[in-house]
Amino acid sequence: MLRKYPPPSLCSAALTIPVLLVAIALALPGQLTSHARAAAPQLDPRVLKLYSEAKAAQTRNDIPVAIEKYEAILQAAPRLGAAYNNLGALYLRQGEYRKAAHILQKGLKLNPDMPSASALLGTSLFQLGEYAEARVRLEAALRANPNDDSAELMLAKDLVKVEDLESAANHLRRLAHRQPKNQEVFYLLGQLYMQLSEKALAQLNAVDPNSVFAHEVSGDVMASMKNYDGAILEYKKAVEMAPHQAGTHYKLADAYWSLTEWDSAAQHFQAELNNDPNNCLAQWKLGNILLAQHMSPDDALADTDRALALCPKLTQARVDHARALLLLDRNDDAVRELKAAEQTTPEEPSLHFHLAQAYRALGKSQEARAEMAIFSKLEEQARAAVAERARQVIENKKAPQ
Repeated sequence: MLRKYPPPSLCSAALTIPVLLVAIALALPGQLTSHARAAAPQLDPRVLKLYSEAKAAQTRNDIPVAIEKYEAILQAAPRLGAAYNNLGALYLRQGEYRKAAHILQKGLKLNPDMPSASALLGTSLFQLGEYAEARVRLEAALRANPNDDSAELMLAKDLVKVEDLESAANHLRRLAHRQPKNQEVFYLLGQLYMQLSEKALAQLNAVDPNSVFAHEVSGDVMASMKNYDGAILEYKKAVEMAPHQAGTHYKLADAYWSLTEWDSAAQHFQAELNNDPNNCLAQWKLGNILLAQHMSPDDALADTDRALALCPKLTQARVDHARALLLLDRNDDAVRELKAAEQTTPEEPSLHFHLAQAYRALGKSQEARAEMAIFSKLEEQARAAVAERARQVIENKKAPQ
């Protein structure tokens, strides 16, 4: 199950308090449309003063006082729709979800054209466990503003709750495209993919629990959780049932490869190539196994050559091709391979490590030092990213469930 997260902060796009709307309604009543003027009577100096006090309270983060002022504004000007929006946002921030939902519903009855209020109401209803109603409000907010990332993220979480997993995945994929560095989005997407895998496995088992595909999907789920021993048991069953079907040997070989059981991995990668000669991943990993065992750089070079002929953009194969060249003292060729790979994946640390080795072997100490500096920087960034992910996991576990 996906974890529940605390409500988004008011700094997020969908939940930002639209103080400008209130400022326009309060400070410039003469410029409102006839409909807005009819909806916002009694804009007297007392209301203006209350708004100023509410804004000042928000600035100093005194939310209870800000709430008190907005409540007073609505008593004086009960048809001021934007004030309902602001007050609802403050209730939501305080975790008073029922109050937030109530006040936002009143505001939307006065002015249905407030996407921010719809998003806030959807979020409040989600926190109250009223997922079907939350979906209606969040979808309305997103229709009005398709680029509202906060509303779309909340809608994705809500769709998981109502078990519309495909729609949730579609929204998370769109968010991932717009926010490629948002770790929460990718975490949720990964969790959702696991749920979809488990659902697919259940459906497969309902049809035939002993089919090749049922065992493969079961193995995939275990492999995704790094339970490679369990995955091997399932993949073995698939191989026994369909030894000549493309893909069965590769999955088993890859699980062995993840456990560094080189002999078993090589055996099944070769079996996969007998079934599917165009599997460049199997071809590359045969060469990788030879390099891992410090064996036959000539054969490793040939394997990676064949892999690159099939898949020229396979960076891992190009790196291993260069490693084989280094072992054969073909350092200039190794530099060319690594520089070519760097064009597509400059952030890969191992490229720069092996480039430093090649330059050092060629007597180019300055270039070697520069590449080692890049390698060290990328490694440090990778470690920091891992530490940050660990920190977020710990925080998520501490969050209210």
